Amino acid sequence: MNKIQVIAFDADDILWANESYFQAREADYCRLLADVLPAEDVSRELLCTETQNVALYGYGAKSFTLSMIETALRITRGQVTGDTIARIIELGKSLLDMPVVPLPGVEDTLAHLAGSYTLAVATKGDLLDQQRKLERSGLAGYFDHVEIMSDKRPDDYRRLMCTLGCRPEAFLMVGNSLKSDIEPVLAAGAWAAHVPFHVTWAHERGDDRLTSDRFLHISRISDLPALLG
Repeated sequence: MNKIQVIAFDADDILWANESYFQAREADYCRLLADVLPAEDVSRELLCTETQNVALYGYGAKSFTLSMIETALRITRGQVTGDTIARIIELGKSLLDMPVVPLPGVEDTLAHLAGSYTLAVATKGDLLDQQRKLERSGLAGYFDHVEIMSDKRPDDYRRLMCTLGCRPEAFLMVGNSLKSDIEPVLAAGAWAAHVPFHVTWAHERGDDRLTSDRFLHISRISDLPALLG
């Protein structure tokens, strides 16, 4: 790891909490449609819609809101009321105002690494929303580059490395999603550090049996500087 020059961080659930707010709004959504289907069934139908819509809408609160509306229309066979649609839209809008507070150890870790490494944000989501969250977090000043990606496939990471002038063996990605932050980075020949978060969107769960000499497991982000030496 002594060749590492660039460290990229996922944003949601690495720099600040995110999925827990989405799950809370999903629980509100299920209660809103409780007279149509049990909560477990509503959640399953919503996940199906979200998975189908990712290629069209990408990720984030706006995509989530559209998927909630589409699911409500489908499971009620078009009988959902205008009032219910309005309440669903408010649930989605509330995610745009969720608190953006750095998770424990994040700012100290960034402060320790800044100056010794090129630091980048590499995150998925809506461009405007992710930019706004980064500014509200107070962490923007630590980063040399911000990349808000429509997807996270090996080629997306290769393009990011090219943009940063970085060879794979000098690139480390830090994230909580095995599917988006770990598996494609390893496939691109770079290093990846997995920092688990207590909740993970079902769509982002990957292979927890994954092994590689370039795959690091750390329980908290504050462990990262010690690994880098």
